[in-house]
Amino acid sequence: MTDAPGPPTDAAAGNHRNVERVTQAAAERGLVIAVRRFPEGTRTAADAARAVGCSVAQIVKSLVFVADERVVVALVSGADRVDADRLAVALSANRVRRASADEAREATGFAIGGIPPLGHARSVPVVMDRRLLDEPVVWAAAGLPDAVFEADPVRLAEAAGARVAQVAADRS
Repeated sequence: MTDAPGPPTDAAAGNHRNVERVTQAAAERGLVIAVRRFPEGTRTAADAARAVGCSVAQIVKSLVFVADERVVVALVSGADRVDADRLAVALSANRVRRASADEAREATGFAIGGIPPLGHARSVPVVMDRRLLDEPVVWAAAGLPDAVFEADPVRLAEAAGARVAQVAADRS
């Protein structure tokens, strides 16, 4: 058994509607992306990093929260976790909690494990952690648990309409 990344499938051959929605949303915002599909899946940050052949810190986790009854998406490095208090401050919210799987799917139109930073079913605020800007490139979900795309983190923040703030917990 090897840890080498497996070959991606050709995303252009029979795109899933979720992938097409993400690709179109990115293009509408001036971000041209090439989606890569990995049959072994990219559901977790570690899975994605192994498949792509990058560090876990370069993986963008799109995590869904509810801040004062408003659904929001927090983008953090695969090496980090969200600090709910910092997210509350960034959003000027009194209370922040993780969204349920149903809340996440209803707001974004995507299942957990494949939620992208953009192309959501509804307009939801997006907050990107500053640490992602330290990476030369990042990899984000493209609407399915086996689909990812590469982007410059600054361009990704712009395309996602993300507010950049420190929302990740301190690393130990």
